[in-house]
Amino acid sequence: MYYPEELVEEIRERNDIVGVIGSYVRLQRKGSSYFGLCPFHNEKSPSFSVSPDKQMYYCFGCGAGGNVFTFLMEYENFSFQESVKYLADRAGIVLPDREATKEERQAADLKTRILEVNKLAAKYFYYQLWTEPGRQAMEYLKGRQLSDETIKGFGLGFANKYSNDLYRYLKSKGISDELLRDSGLVNVDEKHGMYDKFWNRVIFPIMDVNSRVIGFGGRVMGDGKPKYLNSPETKVFDKSRNLYGLNIARKSRKKYLLVCEGYMDVISMHQAGFQNAVASLGTALTVQHAGLMKRYTGEVILTYDSDEAGVRAALRAIPIVKSAGLSARVLDMRPYKDPDEFIKALGAEAFQERIDQAQNSFLYEISAMEKDYNLKDPEGKTEFFKAAARKLTEFDQELERENYIQAVAEKYHTGFDSLRRLVNRMAMLSPERRPPRTEITEKKKALQDDGMKKSQRLLLTWMIEDKGLYHVLKDWVTPEDFTEPMYREVAAEVFGQLARGEVNPARILNRYPEPEQQREAAALFNTTVHTETVQEREKAVKETLLRVLNHSINRQMAALDPTDIAGMQELINRKRRLRDIQGLHIFSA
Repeated sequence: MYYPEELVEEIRERNDIVGVIGSYVRLQRKGSSYFGLCPFHNEKSPSFSVSPDKQMYYCFGCGAGGNVFTFLMEYENFSFQESVKYLADRAGIVLPDREATKEERQAADLKTRILEVNKLAAKYFYYQLWTEPGRQAMEYLKGRQLSDETIKGFGLGFANKYSNDLYRYLKSKGISDELLRDSGLVNVDEKHGMYDKFWNRVIFPIMDVNSRVIGFGGRVMGDGKPKYLNSPETKVFDKSRNLYGLNIARKSRKKYLLVCEGYMDVISMHQAGFQNAVASLGTALTVQHAGLMKRYTGEVILTYDSDEAGVRAALRAIPIVKSAGLSARVLDMRPYKDPDEFIKALGAEAFQERIDQAQNSFLYEISAMEKDYNLKDPEGKTEFFKAAARKLTEFDQELERENYIQAVAEKYHTGFDSLRRLVNRMAMLSPERRPPRTEITEKKKALQDDGMKKSQRLLLTWMIEDKGLYHVLKDWVTPEDFTEPMYREVAAEVFGQLARGEVNPARILNRYPEPEQQREAAALFNTTVHTETVQEREKAVKETLLRVLNHSINRQMAALDPTDIAGMQELINRKRRLRDIQGLHIFSA
């Protein structure tokens, strides 16, 4: 722990988890918790729960969970110390100066050195572009109608045809082989030794939001494969958390970001005056990309290619963008394939007109769905409206749903009332629209737990949700009855808190600095079964208590020294006493 535990706890308490997560994820209150679409996996039905009472989050779909520190570590890729610093600043708490640990100094130093190597490489690639060996690459860029100003502004370059040229240059600057490997600028194998990652390619330096070179993209000259190549993941480069062109786009005064597919689309759009254009880096749009954009805008316009692949990419991106709380529209570039081609053919003014006419993302999804049905055939038309009605059930707010029903009814010339009735009927039939059930068997958890682990988690969840339950169960069960090491540690903390008359599960998570540990610990406080009545709940508690205790006693018997007669007799007596559990009065009627 780099900061005193009391200070960390004060920072956590001063940052309400609903407020922090609500700035990233659209949350809606349901009962005592808030639900939204999980930012850590794609889903259509909200299974991401944020509890103000527990000050924890938990996804019943993928098992992600933790406290407010964990969320920032997972979502923003912060270290624990970075999340503490961020939340301290947010709460107006001044952190005491502290000396960095050896590990922190080494990590920071490595990042700094990689950034310096990248800067050297970017300058070298840029220089090569303007020399005789770079003529082919320059002709390619000029053929794409890029001006000298644009080429300089994006720092475009060229990696020449020799596969060890950059390596030799950087070695002449005193860069070690180890650092070159860490930078991702060279490959290593037994046959060739160390050789350049990029050669015979136009180079696109990739910059973070602070305009530091964190990686490179390269387009091959000629027929080589792959056509485009990106830097590998390094200590400074994570393609799922960075966007090409964002360092410039974030300073744009436009109220929206234009999201496209590739480097050349971004560059062409910037040259035409659309400096709010960005692109993902050789990967589909991720929830991290959406969260990154949320920092700078409230709206995105998807300007993906108009071909079938582009349509699929847009349909994948829409729910991701919406899950981050961004509004989305989709730009129609037909008959042209991409923004670069459109702007070259019709110019910037026509492109702005298309932006102004960009289609609402939901109506775009309906239009894409329409292609799967024959609307001239009565049966096909009926099936289309059923599919559209199922899609309309995704809106939780009645006013928003009614507005979209009206828009679809008007577009497809059908009655508003009849479509609304169909939507309501679909909502009743669709399992996705039922309130999220929290039975373990319905969770798509990453960790497949057995029934006994579930029973132990249930006891812990119930005890922190109902402090009175602890006073009934404390004479029956102890932390030693929890057979998993982490469960036993957490149970000891829970029992200690309850004995002192407090409940603070989020504080317990501070003991586990690793997100994966916090995810596992969070599951201990978010495991429930569905019960309708007090009698059903009491029966569930008794059955769970019996399972946990039987399992614990049987394990202790199996591990007992056969000569320990007194120990065996004590365990037999404990087992006999279990019959009395059925007579317990756990809840008042």
